Amino acid sequence: MSAAGGPWTGRRLHFVGVGGAGMSGYARAAHALGAQVSGSDASRSVYLERLAADGVLQAKVGHAADNVPAGSGVEVIYSSAVPAENVERRAARERGLPERGRAELLAELTSLRRTIAVAGTHGKTTTASMLVSALRGAGFEPGWLVGGPVGGDLPNAEWGRGEWLVVEADESDRSMLSVSAEIALLTNVELDHHSTFPSLAELRAAFAEFLAKAPTAVVWDRPELLELRSGPVTAYDLQSVTLLPGGSRFDWRGHGVRLRVPGAHNALNAVGALEAARLAGAAEGAAVEGVAGFQGAGRRFQLLGSSARGAILYDDYAHHPSEILATLDAARTFEHTRVVAVFQPHLYSRTQLLAREFGHALARADVIAVLDVYPARERAEDHPGVSGLTIAEAAADSAAGRPVYWLPSFADAELVLRELLGRGDVAVIMGAGDVDELGRRLVAA
Repeated sequence: MSAAGGPWTGRRLHFVGVGGAGMSGYARAAHALGAQVSGSDASRSVYLERLAADGVLQAKVGHAADNVPAGSGVEVIYSSAVPAENVERRAARERGLPERGRAELLAELTSLRRTIAVAGTHGKTTTASMLVSALRGAGFEPGWLVGGPVGGDLPNAEWGRGEWLVVEADESDRSMLSVSAEIALLTNVELDHHSTFPSLAELRAAFAEFLAKAPTAVVWDRPELLELRSGPVTAYDLQSVTLLPGGSRFDWRGHGVRLRVPGAHNALNAVGALEAARLAGAAEGAAVEGVAGFQGAGRRFQLLGSSARGAILYDDYAHHPSEILATLDAARTFEHTRVVAVFQPHLYSRTQLLAREFGHALARADVIAVLDVYPARERAEDHPGVSGLTIAEAAADSAAGRPVYWLPSFADAELVLRELLGRGDVAVIMGAGDVDELGRRLVAA
C-alpha cells in the first residue's frame, strides 16, 4: 500500500478516533491514495498497532489540541463516537479547519471504485470478508474496507489494484446511506442501535433506501427483506447444509462448498458472498475455492488458544441476542463437555432494552459468565440501575439451574475463569467492547 504518487497526494487528513475498525481502514485507504495521514484515539488498540507496523501512521494515544497537525489545509475526519466537544474537533473549529464525518469520507472513497456494499444487522463483517476471499480466489485484486481483519493475516482494509471495492456498510450511524454501491448485499434486518432507530419501521426504511441506491441487489430470501427492494434482486438462501465440527458443507449452484468456519449462519453468509462475487463477474468454481480457504474474520469466532487447564478459547464480536444464539450454536458443533459463554454487554441502552432476550440467548450455554457493561459512547449516570447484573439475572431466570456467574471486572473474571475452565470446555468470549483482552489473558503462556 504505497502512498507514493497517488491521486490524493497533497491532502492532509487527521483522523480522530483512528483506533476503531472502521476509521483505521479509512486511514489505510487515504494513505494508499497518497494523502498524508495522522490520527489519535483515546486508548491503544490492535488497529493502532497494525497501522504503525504497516507504516501508515503513528497515532497519538489520548486526545489533545496539539495532536492536530499545524498549518492550514488539514481535514479533520471524526468517527461517529467522537462528540462535537472533543478537544481536537474544537481545536479544528477554532483554526477554521474543515471537520468531516466518516460517512462523508466513505462516500468519497466508494465513488472511486466499483463498489459492493454489505449491509445488515448481523453478519456484515464475516460476509464482506468471505466476499474478499471469493474475489481473490477468482483472481481479482479487490480493495476492501471492512470492520475487522478479513482473515489470512490480512488487515481490515486495503485499497487493492483491481476494479472492485468491498465495503461493510454500517447502519449504526446511517453511514451506509453514504455509500455509492453498484451491488448492495443485505443479510438481515433486526432492530438494534436504538438511539439511531427508535422503531423497526424506521430501520427498515433506512435499509430500503440503502437498497434503492444500488442498481443490483443480493438479498436473503425472506419476504420481509425482499419487499424492501424495488428493482432487480438476487434472492439467496442456504441449501442442503451439513454442519461439521468447526465448519459445514452445502451446495450452491451445482457446486459443493466446504467451509472452515462453524455454524449454519456462516454457511448462509457464504452463500450471500458467493452470489455477490458471481454478479461481479467471478467464475463460480474459483469463487467457491476462495471461500473454502476462508478461515474466519478477526474477532468472529476467532481461535485464541487454550487455557492453562485445557479449555479451548474463542473470541467473538457477538453483542446482540441473535448473534449470541448463532455463536453458541456454532460452538456446539465442536466436540465439547461444556460450552461456556463469557459475555460483556455493549451499551447501557442495548442492555436495558434487550436484557430478557440476552438472558434467553445466553441460556444456550452450559455455563454463563456476565461482565459489566462496556459503555462505549454512553454514560452510566444516564442509565441508572442498568449494569451487566441486569443480564446476569435474566440469564439465571432462563438457565434452568445451570450456573450463572456475575463477574463485573476483568480481574474478577480472570480469577474465577482460570479455575473454572478446564479440558473439554469450549469457551466463547463475546462482546463488541474490549473483552478480547480478557480472552488473551486467559490463554496459557
